[in-house]
Amino acid sequence: MDQKRDYADSRLLDGCIYCGAPAETREHVPSRCMLDRPYPENLPVVGSCAKCNRGFSADEQYLVCLVESARVGSTDPNQIKRPTVAHILRNTPALRARIENAKTETDDAVQFAVERHRVANVMLKLARGHAAFELSQPCRSDPVNFWCGQLTDLPAEARDAFDAAHV
Repeated sequence: MDQKRDYADSRLLDGCIYCGAPAETREHVPSRCMLDRPYPENLPVVGSCAKCNRGFSADEQYLVCLVESARVGSTDPNQIKRPTVAHILRNTPALRARIENAKTETDDAVQFAVERHRVANVMLKLARGHAAFELSQPCRSDPVNFWCGQLTDLPAEARDAFDAAHV
């Protein structure tokens, strides 16, 4: 698949898409730690300053390790199927311990307590990156409305609205 061609006025996205500082690096949206190799040839990239680009890394690593650990029910790198995530857990023992300490086991389930602020940070980063790439729209201010969490945490009426067909 070919990369979308950007026909937007370059003045719309002058500088870092997160803070407006000079864009020194390329930010991948989604981040490469969320993908397995080989990476898509058409992975979207947007301009970012080095500070913002590095600033999301710890939360992104937390999120991918949390999701994969929840998927397999363990933080043991030998049980993790994704090589990138297994590598992160092997080389970041503090992160592995943090996720392991958030794990609870019952007779029929393994659950992990989620550090919602870290997940929200990554979700907002991705939303801002996609808005910049797909719409040439910088979104540097805080959103008016934002929610991320488990669907099971939604009140019934909000869950019905989420599940409803939107035409």
